[in-house]
Amino acid sequence: MTKFEILYEDNHLLIVVKPVNIAVQADDSHDPDLLTLLKQDLKERYKKPGNVYLGLVHRLDRPVGGVMVFAKTSKAASRLSDQVRTRSLKKTYQAVLCGQPQKSAATLKDWLIKDEKTNRVRTIPPASPKAKEAILHYQILGESEGLSLVQIQLETGRSHQIRVQFASRQLSLWGDQRYNPKARPGQQIALWATSLTLQHPITHESMTFACSLPNSYPWNLFSHSNQKGD
Repeated sequence: MTKFEILYEDNHLLIVVKPVNIAVQADDSHDPDLLTLLKQDLKERYKKPGNVYLGLVHRLDRPVGGVMVFAKTSKAASRLSDQVRTRSLKKTYQAVLCGQPQKSAATLKDWLIKDEKTNRVRTIPPASPKAKEAILHYQILGESEGLSLVQIQLETGRSHQIRVQFASRQLSLWGDQRYNPKARPGQQIALWATSLTLQHPITHESMTFACSLPNSYPWNLFSHSNQKGD
């Protein structure tokens, strides 16, 4: 069975590094998914006879890797979900953009809508029915070969939000097969969930968990700039 990098675990939380190209939960593809595999891992490691509870409180797109938190109890799941809803659970990402943003740091605000049939998201006018506001903050960490490394903090957690907000400004993420028309087959999207900060659901302690970036291209262009999210 695939083993995952566990950053932290106690009776209430499981913090792991999600591998790329694996769905967070079961979908129509019927491919192995992270939630099911982690439940199986817990069952085996702790020799649990029955079903294992593991609560999913947030998501990452299938091609994206990085830090994720899961809840090992329903109480923890409820409290973490509240943190996601109230935006007190902070998620930091890094991405490589094709091009250079005009500003070294800025806030992007858009209204998005998702086509469930095509699984594509696009920007639309604010007054449109079913439009959802999307807000992120970014900061440029480095530039090389016409690419930019940016650190991103999400204020909202919309589907494909980072990918669509930058692509709508002609700053598509490198290797994004869905929203970057110049991406080549086989390229891996350069988007990584580098850290998250949460309040422990039981002790209420503020906790931050971070992981390293990949060392492959194009990340290695910015090895001097790469830093764990804060």
